[in-house]
Amino acid sequence: MALDLLEVTEPSLAYIVLGGFVVAFSMVSLLVKERLYINEVVLGTAFGVLMGPHCANIFDPRSWGSQTNAITLEVMRIVLATGLFAIGVELPQSYLADHAKGLAAMVVPTMAFGWFVVAAVLKGLFPSYTFVSALAVAACLTPTDPIICAAIVGGKFAIKHVPTNLRRILAAESAANDGLAYPFLSISIYLTVETSRRAAFGKWFLVGWLYQVILGVVLGAIIGLAFCYLMKYSHKKGFIDRESYVAQFIALALFTIGVTSSVGSDDLLAAFAAGSAISWDGHFNIQIENEVFSSVIDLVLNCGCFVYIGAWLPFDAFNSPELGIVPWKLVVLFIAILALRRIPAMLLLYRWVPEISGWKEALFSGHFGPMGVGAVFISTLAVERLPKPESPPRNQEEYLAATLQTIVSFVVLGSILIRELNL
Repeated sequence: MALDLLEVTEPSLAYIVLGGFVVAFSMVSLLVKERLYINEVVLGTAFGVLMGPHCANIFDPRSWGSQTNAITLEVMRIVLATGLFAIGVELPQSYLADHAKGLAAMVVPTMAFGWFVVAAVLKGLFPSYTFVSALAVAACLTPTDPIICAAIVGGKFAIKHVPTNLRRILAAESAANDGLAYPFLSISIYLTVETSRRAAFGKWFLVGWLYQVILGVVLGAIIGLAFCYLMKYSHKKGFIDRESYVAQFIALALFTIGVTSSVGSDDLLAAFAAGSAISWDGHFNIQIENEVFSSVIDLVLNCGCFVYIGAWLPFDAFNSPELGIVPWKLVVLFIAILALRRIPAMLLLYRWVPEISGWKEALFSGHFGPMGVGAVFISTLAVERLPKPESPPRNQEEYLAATLQTIVSFVVLGSILIRELNL
């Protein structure tokens, strides 16, 4: 009778793995964070690899068939949105307006430079790609990951050794450029699937920039400002308590991505804009001061997310000679990305960024460009927009769909190890 009641399902195993890691990490978090300077990003990824299909085979997100990409996309979306909203809230009052010059110099030129350079390296290493396909892969690797960034710059080592102004500008940059990966990806996808370049550039401007980016920022700012005024009114009338302020931290992030994704706009930039707008005058920050709920939510989501990524990594695809993917090419690509993606641009542009005081800080800022949750999200979004590949791929679109996530996931794995262990 008891055996009849025993039912081990994939969801139950997922709950055991994800919840078990959070519990285990929490037991030794002070030791590993403050003495070993290792946070949940590395440990969560390693635990996911151990529990995944290539070791214990307990938790395998890729075994969920046609739903794998959809589930991966939404897991990454929720983690990114809450992280971006948190960065917007935690920046000082009106920070984006006060530091617009530095952000403008850091974000778009650095992203554009890295996009083209990484695409050129990809084209050289993987000649089966057209340059447009290489741009699509490079677009997934262009943004700085805000989740890893927040985990690093908020750590004890960084607080002790990295100036406050530099930590803040790096956090703001990572939040802004993660949402701006949409237009870099969309032009690559449009040029790949559209029949004419005129149609591709037309859709890129109207859809990629005006509808997705600009409308997303406007919607996020409107939502943030509206709820800022509503909460101040409720507070003045005595209608809202402190706990409800804290609850808005995650509720508004989810509400914002729900609204913007429903209309097809850039939900990540919208979440960042909403977080910045709701704390623009400092009232929201005062009400949630000294509350730890948001940090608890961030920890739980981040732990679960990186366990998921560790189990999701396609190790068997890292050696696929039939697709032109072999380990040495992936290693060379990763080294080239470390050296060329951000460092040259930051060394050239830092004079226009007041928050960076010299070439040493510029070198650090250039080296500091982790790739993680954002890259997984953008690459999954790209695969969803491409045709399902045959084996072997019949055309360039299918070849891109078959290889994009493999290359991105290897770079993400390397970035997690290198960036985290450096700090």
